[in-house]
Amino acid sequence: MEDTARTVVCARANRLQAGARARSKRATMRMPTILLTNDDGIGSPGLRALARTLAEIARIVVVAPDGNRSGVSHAITTEDSVGVTPYHGIEGVRAYACTGTPADCAVIGIGEIFEERPDLVISGINDGPNLADDVNYSGTVAGAVEAVLLGVRALAISLASDPDDRSMARQWESAAEQARLILPQALAELPPERYWNINVPNRAPEELLGRRFTNLGRKRYGDTISRSDERRDARYYRVWNLPGGGDSEDPDCDIGAVLHGYVSITPIAIDRTDREELNRLRLASVPGA
Repeated sequence: MEDTARTVVCARANRLQAGARARSKRATMRMPTILLTNDDGIGSPGLRALARTLAEIARIVVVAPDGNRSGVSHAITTEDSVGVTPYHGIEGVRAYACTGTPADCAVIGIGEIFEERPDLVISGINDGPNLADDVNYSGTVAGAVEAVLLGVRALAISLASDPDDRSMARQWESAAEQARLILPQALAELPPERYWNINVPNRAPEELLGRRFTNLGRKRYGDTISRSDERRDARYYRVWNLPGGGDSEDPDCDIGAVLHGYVSITPIAIDRTDREELNRLRLASVPGA
């Protein structure tokens, strides 16, 4: 009887200890730290929606341009100093307006504003898609790329709205919720020197068909050049603000996935080396060698 009582007491003590360890572990679990930036500017409704949504599950700091920097790609500021001032327009979130580019914002946010390196950088939510060849021109994507170059994993997220149609309703909250849902997987699975380029259809949450991992498509902008004016010896053309032509409706491609109503997630490597061609060239005979 005494042995039975001792066994019950020990079992109960073990359960209490296990429960205490679990509670202690939960108490000490650290919220992820995330730097937010964009290219639409710190006053962008997409950035505000993203910050509000992610602030519920992560420690957020915002460093974003003080005005619109769309289409600046990976431009950096070299000749002038870059100014950073506190911004109080996002309630409950520490935020700074930066006079530089999205790449500048990533550098300053990671290197100066954060006490420790953030767990992740998220650039967006962009007003308009960044699909296919857009990644080469996008300031939103450049914010993510610069973070990866600095050793911090990153996401670029865009809402596939029509930026030229100001009457179109923007589903910012829907895109922000997708970022929240993708975040745990990104923190667990996103490898070094990679970023995910995410495009969310401009639809309400219940109208989205799901999420797909996709490859980059192709867009053709050069086909849409038009002459807008000619004065004396100067000719004027409109190129980049005209729509590019997409090449695929395949839902395994980022363009096709968004057209069908899927959230597109494209994993992109920073190293652009063509490994297959490199190996072929190394194995080929070199004249004069």
